[in-house]
Amino acid sequence: MFGSFFRIAAQSHGRRRVLRLAIWLHLSLYAVVPLSLWGSAPGPNVVIRNLGMTLLLGGIIEGALLIGWRLTQLPRSQSLEFLLVSPMQPTKVFYAEVLVGITRVAWVTLSGLPILLLLSLNRHLSGMDVLVLLIMPWTWGVFTGVGLTMWAYEPIAVRRWLERLIFLAIMTYLVLGVLAAERLPYWLTLLPEDIGAFLMNLFRGLHFNNPFSVMEFWCIGSQKQTWPRMVGLELFALVAVLFMTVRAASRLKGHFQDRHYRQKEDKSARYRESIGDRPLSWWSVKRVMEYAGRVNLYLAGGFSLLYAMYLIAGESWPSWLGRGAFQVVEIGLGGVAGMSTGLVVLAAVPAAFQYGLWDSSVQDRCKRLELILMTELDAYDFLLAAWAAAWRRGRGYAFTALILWLAGWWSGQLHAMQIGLALFNAAGMLLVYFALGYWSFMSGVVGTGLGSFLTLGLPLAVAVFHFMEQPWLVMCLPPGGVFAALRYPFSPVQPVASFGLWLLGIALLRYSIRTGERQLRRWFDLNLGRKAAE
Repeated sequence: MFGSFFRIAAQSHGRRRVLRLAIWLHLSLYAVVPLSLWGSAPGPNVVIRNLGMTLLLGGIIEGALLIGWRLTQLPRSQSLEFLLVSPMQPTKVFYAEVLVGITRVAWVTLSGLPILLLLSLNRHLSGMDVLVLLIMPWTWGVFTGVGLTMWAYEPIAVRRWLERLIFLAIMTYLVLGVLAAERLPYWLTLLPEDIGAFLMNLFRGLHFNNPFSVMEFWCIGSQKQTWPRMVGLELFALVAVLFMTVRAASRLKGHFQDRHYRQKEDKSARYRESIGDRPLSWWSVKRVMEYAGRVNLYLAGGFSLLYAMYLIAGESWPSWLGRGAFQVVEIGLGGVAGMSTGLVVLAAVPAAFQYGLWDSSVQDRCKRLELILMTELDAYDFLLAAWAAAWRRGRGYAFTALILWLAGWWSGQLHAMQIGLALFNAAGMLLVYFALGYWSFMSGVVGTGLGSFLTLGLPLAVAVFHFMEQPWLVMCLPPGGVFAALRYPFSPVQPVASFGLWLLGIALLRYSIRTGERQLRRWFDLNLGRKAAE
């Protein structure tokens, strides 16, 4: 039975394209090796540490894309109903899809095995290092993908309560892990001894027993001492994956019925925006805010606000508050320039992927367009709807970046010209990312690969060029324009690249508006009724 799911995944053009893209992105992560060897001789274990942390972060992203994205989009299609009413049980359908996703993540992880073996032959890695660098990214990629799926399948009431609990956990982390940090022992002395000892042990356990800390201790510490912690953490991850898989499988049918058949009733007294004169914009905003991603905004925004307070305080920062987390940002992430550039990239993610209008399959998109194209809506209405959804989803990150710039100006680290140029470049970057995403939607091009390149590939290229001390290459990339305005001395290349970015975005938008409706109708005519293995 499960073999048919693997055959469909192998025959699907879209899933093969995503798999190839994931493999190329995974192989690009190994560029951290020559960068670690660039210039002066690296210190001990620098190569394995940088490679291990990069592969672990890449594995988490790959699991979210190959498992989480696929399984969260699965119940959106009503074609799933034919499987749910067949003799095949819904739980078996879900287990089969999970196995396919786990296998795809494994293939992506194993694509780097030849490079790891080559590093092992050159004595940069040991045999156990190769095993760890394969198993840990794969395990936590699967953990992330299945975890996102379970979250999406839960009823709305459960998700709201879980979001509140996560918010409390984030606040606890910001207070204990950021504000207290290395001063936590002093804080705990103010509490009763038993409570202070319990909280200290709890914080140490969370700090030393997470995948990133275990990976770092394995790379730069004693492997004999780290091995038991790594085995325990991996066993915990596998048990958690089994639990989340069983829970999500039990919710597949209920989640499908919630989306398509059960009446939705909102009993809250919150204000609801009126539909107004642009119903497509109202609908796209409502659609994109179903999973608003507030948890990510809480974490990124909360830490950024604390960092802004640290910048404003300067030398007046109280001695009983920690500085370690902020010093890591300034040394390892480029300070205000690196943090704010990352926030601008996060703000541009919805614009690049066009969450508000895009559908997960050709069939679903045709069904929706079959109704929309019969109305008087034109390409300009699609543009306004796409922008409304993208801005609503990403504006929190943009405002947080602005707060960081103002804090940098207040502290004297930035001047007004730098902030003005960074703001101009950030707006140009959002324009280009939105124009490319809008063009991909109107022309029928699948935007997953393009969006991944814009939001992952280009920032990675900026980091590589910055590490190689090639500022003019950094300035020529959209995210690099924001970073360079805040980090490098002024150069004539900056305004040229900035105006070129704006001209590119405006020209692409004008072209998409002029030809978009014709291309969209042509795509609909070519794909209506097409059978695709998705």
